[in-house]
Amino acid sequence: MPEPGEISPDALQQRLERILLGGRRKYTRLEVAEKAGVPEERSRRLWRALGFATVDDDEVVFTDADIEAIRTADQLMNSGLIDPSIELAVTRALGQHLSRLAEWQVHMLWTMITENKEIGSSERQIGRLVERLLPELEKVQEFVWRRHLAAYAGRALAMPEEDLEARTEVVGFVDMVGYTRLTRQVDEEELTDILDRFESVATEVVADHHGRIVKMIGDEVLFVADSAVDGAEIALALSERADADETLPSVRAGLASGRILSRFGDVYGSVVNLAARLTSTARPGTILVDRELAGELSGFPQYEVRSRRPVSVRGYNRLRPSSLRRARDRPSGMFASSQQLAAEMLGLATPAQDPTPASEDVPDEVEDATADSLPPRPRSKRRRR
Repeated sequence: MPEPGEISPDALQQRLERILLGGRRKYTRLEVAEKAGVPEERSRRLWRALGFATVDDDEVVFTDADIEAIRTADQLMNSGLIDPSIELAVTRALGQHLSRLAEWQVHMLWTMITENKEIGSSERQIGRLVERLLPELEKVQEFVWRRHLAAYAGRALAMPEEDLEARTEVVGFVDMVGYTRLTRQVDEEELTDILDRFESVATEVVADHHGRIVKMIGDEVLFVADSAVDGAEIALALSERADADETLPSVRAGLASGRILSRFGDVYGSVVNLAARLTSTARPGTILVDRELAGELSGFPQYEVRSRRPVSVRGYNRLRPSSLRRARDRPSGMFASSQQLAAEMLGLATPAQDPTPASEDVPDEVEDATADSLPPRPRSKRRRR
């Protein structure tokens, strides 16, 4: 029993359910199927595909809103807009994405309640908060959804000859170096701050350079871009932002170009696998690109693309990557060395120090090592505690 003045968890749950589900639970699954006019087996498949727990036929867990939702979903499937062969896959994708959104929103709401004693003082106060916030959240979600619809529709109309599911794109992975070790060195609060900061920086950079985030995978971001330059700029800018940010560790990146399969918000194919392998091979602070993308970028003077020694990774026996970085203003190679030496002799320059050796200057045994087996390079910044 809750103490006087405490919130009853059961009472709070029931109140929130009435608000969020549109009424009381009063129907079984079979009753919902009958009232909606949807075949029982079809309603069962849709419920499972949406990611909801299986319920017994005699459990009273559904509301009037469930009847209307099942009826609407069935009408949409029967309209011909969605091919019957992919209707369950579409339903699964919808359930998975909205489930993650709901989890984040509940966490945000509960943080607000627990940190504000006035709001969390009674079940009635919490109920009023949810009733007030829910319509606002729905408005924002609809706005963001429509903006993304407009953006994707614009790209589709701009390139009508392209297959929207299978098209040529640049795929990139950028991940934080030493993340596993980091999780053992910092507490949960600081780790949350680091992940939030990384996600914020990644979102800004990808949007600034016309890319699209496919997903955030913990310490890693997977993105796609329509052009070689956009993909290169995203990887370079993310690396530069991470180096300049005292709260973030170094990052490494792998990029590949080619045809990919886009399906329900995710991407698949050998190009995606290749970008992932390049990332695992990259040293801290470096960006590796495949042969296709290296060729595309070689004609742009703002980039320096250097071939690296072949490496063997899972699925690729002799992968020959190239390193990508911004072109330096001063000449490179033997001519640059002679110019620097002459300037030093005349007292016009101080001895040059290049902390990042070119790939041809790196010993073979270091060149072939993967980033997982190397410690992060020393960094001049210190983490704020």
